[in-house]
Amino acid sequence: MHKKYFFFDIDGTLTNRETKEVVPSARVALKKLKEAGHFVAIATGRAHYKAVGFMHDVELSDMVCAGGGALVIDDQLIHNIPLDLDKAKTVIKQAEELGYGVLLMLDDSIDVYSKNDLFREQCGPRKEPTNYIIDPALDYDALQAIYKIYISIPKEKEDELTLKDTLGHLRFVEEYLMFQYDEKKQGILDMMKILKGNLEDVVVFGDDYNDMVMFDPRWTSIAMGNACKELKEKASYVTDANVEDGIYKACQKFGWFKDVQDE
Repeated sequence: MHKKYFFFDIDGTLTNRETKEVVPSARVALKKLKEAGHFVAIATGRAHYKAVGFMHDVELSDMVCAGGGALVIDDQLIHNIPLDLDKAKTVIKQAEELGYGVLLMLDDSIDVYSKNDLFREQCGPRKEPTNYIIDPALDYDALQAIYKIYISIPKEKEDELTLKDTLGHLRFVEEYLMFQYDEKKQGILDMMKILKGNLEDVVVFGDDYNDMVMFDPRWTSIAMGNACKELKEKASYVTDANVEDGIYKACQKFGWFKDVQDE
């Protein structure tokens, strides 16, 4: 078997969205791919601090995270790219002018910063563990790096934020919009350049709209049976749902559990 370079999304691909647990057959598949000699990594929009525990739980040591902005190779964080600083500050100022609350992630941690508590007043807390640091003296103009922005603008009001398309953004909940580095494909390209691997040997697995960016015709893109329609249409192959052993079945179908041969 020729060596492949696998990149797996987490939520809805490796994990059951209802239980949040890793699908047992997916865990077995990861192990068998590694034992066969393939490169196996995570590809996720999660920040490094949020994803590293999961990576270790599934016994991997390589990862594209933070939406492609951060790379982990052999358990070492190689880089973690922040948002474009000028564009980020401009979006923040527009949000404030419109009267929406703003939270900023300034480092790789659960800490978020703001001048006030308007974000929580308008839409409640974030849907994940967070340490809120409210500092009325916080000078946005003086910031040297911003990794994520959370704005308490509801979905139906989103078009008011006319600068939103100047930065990568995602909406996982109705109550707020999140801005982050959103280039999973670029993260994979950066990883492959470091590894000196061939792009045609890349295999990606995903299930949702935010995985569309990493589905590229230069490599094999596999959509889960539970994936959104648009991702399935872009995929090289559609396997069964993740909870129906879709990852394991796809790897078995393509013969990827066979040992890599020296070339």
